[in-house]
Order: sequence, then C-alpha cells, then structure tokens
Amino acid sequence: MAYCYEFKGFIPVVPEDTYVHPQAVLIGNVILGDGCYIGPGASLRGDFGRIVIGDGANVQDNCIIHSFPGRDAVVETDGHIGHGAILHGCTVGRNALVGMNAVIMDGVELGAESIVGAQAFVRGETVIPPRSMVVGSPAKVIREVSEKEVAWKTRGTAEYRQLARDCLVGLMPVEPLKVVEADRPEIAASDVVSIQEARRTSS
Repeated sequence: MAYCYEFKGFIPVVPEDTYVHPQAVLIGNVILGDGCYIGPGASLRGDFGRIVIGDGANVQDNCIIHSFPGRDAVVETDGHIGHGAILHGCTVGRNALVGMNAVIMDGVELGAESIVGAQAFVRGETVIPPRSMVVGSPAKVIREVSEKEVAWKTRGTAEYRQLARDCLVGLMPVEPLKVVEADRPEIAASDVVSIQEARRTSS
C-alpha cells in the first residue's frame, strides 16, 4: 500500500478496486473513487483542502495535487492527469486530460472533455469551456477538441483503468535479474496510439 497518513482526523479513502502505487503519498483528506490509478511518486496532500479523485481517473507518476486552506482540488470521473503535472485548488472536468508537466492553478475550472497540452500553465481563476484545446504558457484556448480527439483520450483512459486492475493482481516487488532471459517476450501491444497518429488515421 502507498504511504498513507492520517492528518487532523482525516484518513485517505481508497476503494478496493483502486490501485495506488506503494511509492505514492496520500495525506489527510484525500478521497479516491472506484477504479482509479495513482502512479509512483504522486503526492496527494489533503492537509489544507480536500482532494477528490473521481471514478476511473488516473494521476500518473510524480504528479502533485494540493490546495489552499478551505479549497478543494477535484479531478472528475475519467480525468487523466499526465506525468509530472501539478494541480492546485482547481477542478478538472469529466473525461478531461491534463498533459505532462502542465500546471493548473487555483480556481481553474477545466471543462469536460478538454485537453491541456504538455507544459501548459493555466492561470488562476480561468474558466475553460468544455471540449477546449488549451496550450501555451500562459495557456490559451486555441480551438475545440474534435470527436476523434475525445475518442482517443477516452481510449487512453480506459487503458489506465485496465492498468489499475492489472496492478492490483500482478504488480509485486522482486529482485532484479542479472541478465536478460533468452526468451524474454515483448510487451503485448494495444491499440492506443499518440494523439498525432490518432489525428492522421480515419475513424
């Protein structure tokens, strides 16, 4: 189990079908939904404000989620938080994606099915409509997210839901091998592709 800490009477909530990596940290008023994936190095620090992660959402490696006192940080159902992102006192809408190393500041409301590009900086109190493509530093809405992009995002989040299930039954600490086995198999491929490739291919 992850590093879980009670703080001022608040104990993190982790449903049985949610996977939290042993090197993630959950502190205080953190409430995880069903079927979530919380990656290694993620820090969800509910010591000032509450953190709520909706059903089926994922918070990937080295993400940080926190808030100012009395403010919630919320990732709604099927939210997808890429590696190294920082969320502070904001709301990420249903089925939205926050790209790698993006920063989402206090009071931001990111609309459902929106996509925030990698390394974007979204200024505090920004309200972003649903299905917005958001890029840059400071971030701006550049266009509407297409049906193809929503389908790509939804498929990627489904992959993380499956990863949570797989980790619950099959991830275990081991001693490393000294050499590669002669018959080492390839990792099974899935149909998930990069967003650029998804845009190029037909529906």
